[in-house]
Amino acid sequence: MALAVKAFPLTVVSHVVGIVAMIMVLVWTIHFRGGLAWEAVNKNLIFNIHPVLMLLGLIIIGGEAIMSYKSLPLRKEVKKVIHLVLHGVALGLGIVGIIAAFKNHNESGIANLYSLHSWIGIGVISLYGLQWVYGFATFFYPGGSGDLRRVSLPWHVVFGLAVYVLAVGNSALGFLEKLTFLESGGIPKYGTEAFLVNFTAITTIIFAVFVILSVISQPCAQQEDDHGAYSAI
Repeated sequence: MALAVKAFPLTVVSHVVGIVAMIMVLVWTIHFRGGLAWEAVNKNLIFNIHPVLMLLGLIIIGGEAIMSYKSLPLRKEVKKVIHLVLHGVALGLGIVGIIAAFKNHNESGIANLYSLHSWIGIGVISLYGLQWVYGFATFFYPGGSGDLRRVSLPWHVVFGLAVYVLAVGNSALGFLEKLTFLESGGIPKYGTEAFLVNFTAITTIIFAVFVILSVISQPCAQQEDDHGAYSAI
């Protein structure tokens, strides 16, 4: 069952919201937190890479990959490649973002994997990677049998959405965790930076809502393949 609206306008809104979220996280990390760097005396600049890449990768590009099957009026084969490549890019950026967090902790003498956010994050990136590898092998190359793909498809969709929702929820948890540390370090609880971080988290959630709405909306063009019409995740 799908919503009686086309996916395209929903994805347009999501694109705008995603751009706003990206601008907000860049303003936060560059203007308020001093910028981004892979090598720096100020180790906080290394950490700043983490929220930028996680938001850009797993949330925004991952969301675009999800929406691509419904919003692009292209042939199934083309959309499959776009879907696969976008998820691959999202996964790669997510891995680098996590490495940046570990690098910051290691060089700052901070313990790793002590928080709920970090535990869920490792779980999310692991599940995301497994989902991508299984999708590649089953639906792209070498490709499973028709029966295997038909059986796998509903689970691929549900599992992909579940991992995406976990990623978005964990991003909100990460914003909360970082803001709590900053407020403990002295930034005003009702200051500009605190409001910016909170609104960035809210904007991220709004983006994800429109991604999910696009999944349950009407595709721009009917997809015809050996599975019938579907929206792969």
